[in-house]
Amino acid sequence: MKPPLMDDPEMPLDTLMSLWPETVSVFLRHKMLCVGCMVASFHTVIDACREYDLDEWVFRAELHAAVGI
Repeated sequence: MKPPLMDDPEMPLDTLMSLWPETVSVFLRHKMLCVGCMVASFHTVIDACREYDLDEWVFRAELHAAVGI
């Protein structure tokens, strides 16, 4: 079984934050309410960036930097 990829477009936010807890700070820095949100198990990075009007690729770069990738 292959390990999960951080850039999987279908990965729910709660899974992302569980696997890479360092990413929580990125969401908080952008004042996103995704941390602890009940719909985080249904929303993806794509959904969150659309909701908060953020550039997805810039946001993903910040997630990678937080994890050290």
